[in-house]
Amino acid sequence: MSRIQQTFKRLESEGRKALIPFITAGDPAPEMTLPLMKALVAGGADIIELGVPFSDPMADGPTIQRASERALAAGMSMRKVLDIVRSFRATGDQTPVVLMGYANPIEAMGAERFARASAKAGADGVLVVDYPPEECRDFAEICRASGLDPVFLLAPTSTEQRFDDVAAVGSGYIYYVSLKGVTGSAALDLDEVARRIPAIRQRVGMPVGVGFGIRDGATAAKIAALADAVVIGSRIIEEIEGSTSEDAPAKVEAFMRSIRHAIDSAGGHP
Repeated sequence: MSRIQQTFKRLESEGRKALIPFITAGDPAPEMTLPLMKALVAGGADIIELGVPFSDPMADGPTIQRASERALAAGMSMRKVLDIVRSFRATGDQTPVVLMGYANPIEAMGAERFARASAKAGADGVLVVDYPPEECRDFAEICRASGLDPVFLLAPTSTEQRFDDVAAVGSGYIYYVSLKGVTGSAALDLDEVARRIPAIRQRVGMPVGVGFGIRDGATAAKIAALADAVVIGSRIIEEIEGSTSEDAPAKVEAFMRSIRHAIDSAGGHP
């Protein structure tokens, strides 16, 4: 059983829901990522999605695009992302890390080399935004052979065939994109989420995390009542953008604590 699967099993036994924050590696500077990851854990993160910056992040809204631009301008690369994961593990922290990004940097490195290097650095999963499940069975097998969970996206527009495709190749959890748009969008349709999550969970047989459009504790609590995990990214990056390097970790930790409290007290701790 993978570290991600163990995390969800433990949370289920505790009657709690997972909190999965996202930050971009190297934003606002490479040396800030490790302190920010530690702040996420201190604030209640169960799994960290660590973004691999890319020059054309088509699925991301302006906030995460800016984060990628800052990270790339600071010299961030795939090798440096893996160095950060290695440094995080060297602190003794066992919080699962999912590398989230786009196909191009992985293909430039080579899928097998990427998977081996990621697992060796201490990553637990990989989510490639522009890899549809029906086209990457080989990649998913390569990931699993290295001990990585290949995580896939589902959306409001996903068909039952796509559910089956994800069930066939994915593991760890499903990331349900709750909006028809880009990350950071504001309009969250909770009724649609409530309708879709049970069907996805039953069909795919994995925990379902919901992201896109979650900006505060009230919304996070409502999502936690429906899903197995709350994924939050753009709002954390806005917190980083509005902070100095000195106070960013403390501000991020405080924001995370507010989300964690809302999830545990309202929806995610039945």
